[in-house]
Amino acid sequence: MRLPDEPEMPSQINIVPMIDVIFAILTFFIISTLYLTRSQGLPVNLPKAGTAQSQNSTPIAITIDEKGNLALNRKSTKLEALESQIEALIPSGKEVVVILNADEQVNHGQVIAVMDRVRRVEGAKLAIATKQP
Repeated sequence: MRLPDEPEMPSQINIVPMIDVIFAILTFFIISTLYLTRSQGLPVNLPKAGTAQSQNSTPIAITIDEKGNLALNRKSTKLEALESQIEALIPSGKEVVVILNADEQVNHGQVIAVMDRVRRVEGAKLAIATKQP
């Protein structure tokens, strides 16, 4: 029961908890979309090429980092084993694009050696990764 001389309290809606929930949901979506991008190669500084074209799928990625270390689908490997490992990844009778991600500081001879090994594999189509200038 309210007394006649008591002032009436205006009704209020506290929106601070609602803003906290909205920011929490927004943060969740931002962080989860960062994990949706898929990169099969290791991070390297790709050379620039004005005629670069994007590929729809990259099921096999070979990476040569700035120190000359070789990786196949993010797993370290040796040049001698590369040919057999690629053959194991290609389904029989299919053609697969093999993307070569070579750091721009890598020795040209090492890139050619990797390209030669990939060309020996039946069903492997070679592409070299670059970035737009």
